[in-house]
Amino acid sequence: MGSGSKALLLFRLSLFLLLLQHSPTQGEDLNANANSNRSRSLASNCNWFRGKWVYDSSYPLYNPSKCPFIEAEFDCQKYGRPDTNYLKYRWQPFSCSLPRFNGVYFLSKWRGKKIMFVGDSLSLNQFQSLTCMIQAWVPNSKISYIKRDGLTSVSFLDYNVEILLYRTPFLVDVVNERFGRVLKLDSIRGGDIWKGMDMLIFNTWHWWTHTGSSQPFDYIEDGGKTWKDMNRMIAFYKGLTTWARWVNRDVNPSKTKVFFQGISPTHYEGKDWNQPTQSCSAQTQPFFGMRYPAGTPMAWVVVKKVFSRIKKPVYLLDVTGLSQYRKDAHPSAYSGLRGGTDCSHWCLPGLPDTWNQILYAALFS
Repeated sequence: MGSGSKALLLFRLSLFLLLLQHSPTQGEDLNANANSNRSRSLASNCNWFRGKWVYDSSYPLYNPSKCPFIEAEFDCQKYGRPDTNYLKYRWQPFSCSLPRFNGVYFLSKWRGKKIMFVGDSLSLNQFQSLTCMIQAWVPNSKISYIKRDGLTSVSFLDYNVEILLYRTPFLVDVVNERFGRVLKLDSIRGGDIWKGMDMLIFNTWHWWTHTGSSQPFDYIEDGGKTWKDMNRMIAFYKGLTTWARWVNRDVNPSKTKVFFQGISPTHYEGKDWNQPTQSCSAQTQPFFGMRYPAGTPMAWVVVKKVFSRIKKPVYLLDVTGLSQYRKDAHPSAYSGLRGGTDCSHWCLPGLPDTWNQILYAALFS
């Protein structure tokens, strides 16, 4: 057996053992083993990520028709979704309650600061959610809204708060070489743009699984070697490790708070919640069981493994478990952007608002 095969076998074995050692209850925080004096420990010793969805007639937190930042792919009400109950669910942790989001307080505390989301279209989902949540509190505030190729910014000018989105689906680089597009697992030159921010919220995962015509690279490179393809979970691990090295090397914790969005689940296969003939299409209620049948995604385990080696404070928004319950919260057919059924992204208002409520709790509790 060659050294490459041995390394692959050892990696798979280590992930398997890690999963056996840590079979989490639904929504359990990935950071349970982190040092208590680091910012990745849970605020006020409350686990925001374990709880249940409850109906709340006061929801949603904003009117989508009055938010200028929601794009067609997430605007489910505008594009004909007939039901509205999915808008009315609030996340209720078992051991505490999330603080009510206050956009004025958020802006006041982050006056003069820059916040950047970095990642793929799930980062776009969360970015648009946060800007809508804030804008609902200051509807008459002066706003600058700029969209460029790969970079979008919303500035609340009365508070000098700028919220940006930098689109990079892998975090690591994809480079056009003479022989094709190369995903470089050990290169993160795009990180220069992230420096100087006061808050960074990272995300990556979904694009690592794309194949065929939807795959945005032709080759994978790591350590000076190039492959036509490799096990995508291993590629994800290597790429995320490069990101972790960037955090350890280039983040100044006294200047910049760092968050990682976690693994956002999909609901294309109803067998994940014991309804094998269904998908997210026509789902109108969350999954209400205590334990999601599909269990923990392997990508979650990779994130945990990488996080165990990060020396700088990084707070994990461990949205996987609470989001797995929300099979009802996807655009499905009610998206203005594409045909087919979208069980990857989330309607707005909707689930990403809860991600931002937890972000708010982590910042201010």
